[in-house]
Amino acid sequence: MQIGHVVFGLAGLLALVSFMPPIAGRLRLPHSVLLAIVGFLLGLVIHVHSWAPLVMSDFLDSLQHFEISSEAFLFIFLPVLLFETALSLNVRRLLDDIGPILMMAIVAVIVCTLIVGFSLEAASGYSLAVCLMLGAIVATTDPIAVIGVFREVGAPKRLTTLVEGESLFNDAASIALYSVLLTVMYGGGELSAGKVFYSFTFSFLGGGAAGFLMGRLASGLFIWLRGWPTAEITLTVALAYLTFYVSEHYLGVSGVVATVIAGLVVGSTGRTRMSPATFEQLAGAWSQFGFWANSLIFIFAAMLIPRMMTDITWTQVGLIVLLFGMTLLARALMVFGVLPLLGLTRFGTKVSRAYRVVMWWGGLRGAVSLALALAVTEQHNVPYEARQFIAVATTGFVLMTLFFNGISLRWLIRRLRLNELTPFERSVRNQAVIVALDDLRDQAKDIARNEHIGDEARERVRAVFDATQASLNGGELAQLSLDQKVSIGLATIAAREEKLFFDTLKAQVVDWRAAESLLARAERMSDAVRAGGLKGFEAAIAADLRYSFGFRMALRLHYLFGFQGWLATELAKRFTNLMAKRSVAQELIKFAETDIRPLLGGDATEVIIEAHRHRLALLNNALQAMALQYPLFAQWLQEAYLGRMARALERLRYREMLTQFLITGEMYADLIKQAEHRWSHVKKPPALDISMSASDLVQRIPMFEDLEPEVRAAICKVLKPRLAVPNQHIQMQIGRSRAMYIVASGAVDIKLRDGTSVELGTGEIFGEMALMGGEAFEADVRSLGYSRLLMLHEGDFKKLLERDAALRQRIETVVAQRRRALQVWREFETGERQHEPLPDLSLGPRPEGLPGGG
Repeated sequence: MQIGHVVFGLAGLLALVSFMPPIAGRLRLPHSVLLAIVGFLLGLVIHVHSWAPLVMSDFLDSLQHFEISSEAFLFIFLPVLLFETALSLNVRRLLDDIGPILMMAIVAVIVCTLIVGFSLEAASGYSLAVCLMLGAIVATTDPIAVIGVFREVGAPKRLTTLVEGESLFNDAASIALYSVLLTVMYGGGELSAGKVFYSFTFSFLGGGAAGFLMGRLASGLFIWLRGWPTAEITLTVALAYLTFYVSEHYLGVSGVVATVIAGLVVGSTGRTRMSPATFEQLAGAWSQFGFWANSLIFIFAAMLIPRMMTDITWTQVGLIVLLFGMTLLARALMVFGVLPLLGLTRFGTKVSRAYRVVMWWGGLRGAVSLALALAVTEQHNVPYEARQFIAVATTGFVLMTLFFNGISLRWLIRRLRLNELTPFERSVRNQAVIVALDDLRDQAKDIARNEHIGDEARERVRAVFDATQASLNGGELAQLSLDQKVSIGLATIAAREEKLFFDTLKAQVVDWRAAESLLARAERMSDAVRAGGLKGFEAAIAADLRYSFGFRMALRLHYLFGFQGWLATELAKRFTNLMAKRSVAQELIKFAETDIRPLLGGDATEVIIEAHRHRLALLNNALQAMALQYPLFAQWLQEAYLGRMARALERLRYREMLTQFLITGEMYADLIKQAEHRWSHVKKPPALDISMSASDLVQRIPMFEDLEPEVRAAICKVLKPRLAVPNQHIQMQIGRSRAMYIVASGAVDIKLRDGTSVELGTGEIFGEMALMGGEAFEADVRSLGYSRLLMLHEGDFKKLLERDAALRQRIETVVAQRRRALQVWREFETGERQHEPLPDLSLGPRPEGLPGGG
């Protein structure tokens, strides 16, 4: 077949499918159903097209000679469909429902395979292996038609996520079972449940690991390609195909799972690793790729239907009806039986009855099932009767799901009122219309005055505003409780926060690493607000200010081994994130004043603003604690933040001048280049100085002032500089050895067994009594800020005391004073000296401004 003929046929098909969406909309048919009808008709007429005109005849002739194999379906179209769907899914929303999704994707496939296999074996003369293979083939669901209906009728987003997530992973389960059963049929071996389970587990988990690694590798490469949109998008296309092929051909694991996971990884990290403009282009490009792949695979698969249904018998028609009933039964067992039980455990989330009804009836089958059935017909070592039965049964079953379930699905969603807003959402919507109409009425009046529009036209336009406002029940909002209004406002602001963080990335105010962290935290904040309202927001604030896992690990390594580089990096990252969060928090308070107040009223807005003011105060406190310890670094961060904002504003201004034709494209490019050079210094932050020389810190401590230089040098060799962050627990037991500490700068709080506390500041020591007396240290010590400590291990402590009598005498004096103070305090507790002041367990004069002991 000539290449020109092939190109002509493909171009004709693309021209044909371009008209399918509007025609499907007018006919009120799901898009996939119309594609199946068109493909089926093409499959009928390509064999009798002598009547057609020359161009049409050549087009049908080119389609007749297309050799579409099962491998073409799986290796050309399937990676694109999987990657495009995974790319558009929100990973956090997917993880929220990962329990029911995996249950429907894995357990439901196995249940469907078993029910279909054993029921068909009992009703027909075919072997169990053949019937189980048919069950595995029809267990895979196709979301394309269902999602199209969902979007058309406005179904809830969560329902869409559940169905899309299920279809993404159950393809892998079905293909894994299909491959094992095909091997049994091909080689004539015995069917083993253990073999099936092992092959499926290895294929599924191995595919997930391969997809994750390849997705992370591609995400790292995006940084190298940043600024070259065509190269970045091309890499994603290559990733989809390479992940699928490498996993299947070289690793022997599920290419479906690998491609899905790779798409999820790119979708979650790409928006920060790529330039923002590129990520927007990527979404549009993959939407186009998905449309082409879905349309062509449905057309080609439907064209095979007449050929595959040629030898159908009435007995097989009855078996197809039985197959249809058994798959509905198996799906009902999972959706109405197992899914509610899963919702009672910590592994699942509750799914409403209406959602479950749609999930049950919306399990449409499509091109993947047809491709797997076609693959069976190509296995000539499989008996002809088995191949013919699987092909006929699969084709008939797919047609029944498309024409029965697909066409009635829209009616079912409307019947269950899943396309309608809840009274809660309707109240907010109406209030939004009222607020918008008030603004638009004034704007329309100004336009009419400026454009000298006549009174009659003004009156007609005003009548539209009046009629719309009169049709709305303005009192609906008052029916909502204060908590409901606050939850709405917090959710709205949380969504706004994600947008603001993404804008800071687009303006290059923060780099992709900081943006990745900020966006992840914002998504968690949004999830907490949706789940718990104001209480969820308050809990999320506390979690947001906690130190990250990376920070805690860096701090742990610093304490154990003295490593400072990683800790300095983590401190700098925290400083940058806190500044970005503070800036956004200020913007959110303004947003609540200007946009939330007209929508939800004053009472709810005040609660929302107060909650965000509290968050802002916590952020300020955290920043001030770091700024006091690292003033130069804090000053540079403020300069860098302002410089990046100035650079973004400068670029925006040049862009406006270009659109207004004040400058040429060449001038614009040169100005942008100059701006980048002018502000290049803000990209190179100075190192955060946490390096603590023991010799420098020892000089600050009064206890060591009069010691001989050689003694002080010996002390410096054994003292280990350590940094403690606010509220950090100071470890007094390091491995098998105990330790004492000297506060070089900052302050610590010691909580004693009796509930009292003592605050120690610069130059003071703690832990020495345990080392001198051998008793256990039973107090809880926490840092009050960013404190610099000098740690001394028990063995080094004893060697120092043996070496220098003067140092030993000083420490023994401190220990004696504190023991006497503790004795006084015990007497005070027993009431023997009830009017004595509380003892001071500190050593020496307290630095100015530091609180006294308690």
